[in-house]
Amino acid sequence: MWLTKFGGPEVLVARETPEPEAGPGQVLVDVAFANITFVETQFRSGKPGPFKGEPPLIPGNGVGGVVAAVGEGVDPGLVGRRVVTGTGGSGGYAERVAVDAAGLFEVPEGLALDTAVAVLADGRTATWLFDGLGVKEGERVLVEAAAGGVGSLLVQIARNAGAVVVAAVGGERKAGVARELGADVVVDYRRPGWADEAGDVDVVFDGVGGEIGRAAFGTLRPAGRMVSYGLASGEWAGISEERAAERGVELVQPAATPELMREATERVLADAARGRVRPLVGQRFPLERAADAHAAIESRATVGKTLLEV
Repeated sequence: MWLTKFGGPEVLVARETPEPEAGPGQVLVDVAFANITFVETQFRSGKPGPFKGEPPLIPGNGVGGVVAAVGEGVDPGLVGRRVVTGTGGSGGYAERVAVDAAGLFEVPEGLALDTAVAVLADGRTATWLFDGLGVKEGERVLVEAAAGGVGSLLVQIARNAGAVVVAAVGGERKAGVARELGADVVVDYRRPGWADEAGDVDVVFDGVGGEIGRAAFGTLRPAGRMVSYGLASGEWAGISEERAAERGVELVQPAATPELMREATERVLADAARGRVRPLVGQRFPLERAADAHAAIESRATVGKTLLEV
């Protein structure tokens, strides 16, 4: 699937493409599932973000599949192994992709490949954020977009740690999902006064930004902590350090070294294999319908994780 130019979902077009080859230090992966994130929909539309590049290119930053071949300097014993990996920002929406062998994560025994792909990016992010905020047993934790990919995993991780989880969602369907995941309190942030219903909290995971993020900030108790990691609303919450200091709360930006991110990924894959966390795969699309998948995400019609199936 090629991003032919920046624009709406229709700019994603299926094309026959030359077979990729595994260069030195790389492996070739037969892709079974490709992960889609909200950030990728923003990149497709031309908005600034973590991904760089100019069309035409093949988008996609997370895949899972089976190693088909290895390049020079790579252990040939990897051939046939089930793996998940990031692509470096592009190349994932394809039947095959060449990636650096050093970035592979072998899928634990007993863990389905689609589940592993679903926790690859979102599970790593949720684990990293949770560790970075140092949540303690018994604390009240507000998770925005709690029926989304990262949010649904944050709900489960917080519950496993003994926190009281307040799930903020948009709409009754997503409220039902949050309840099934084990949230203690569920509020609909489409309704006026939802922050009052949420009550005072110790920690806020802000994945929405905008007015919702700012309202969530208002629920923090003194000595509370907040991390803003997403802008599903289209803008950051924009809370200043000065405003946080006035209220006696902390805006946290967790460290994100490669070592920390790898450890977080390995841990969440192991937790998924043991059944401690369960990614919510809300919808699947064939690879050639990547445009439809992007449209569904942007319309807020999705819950949990969206996968492309090859």
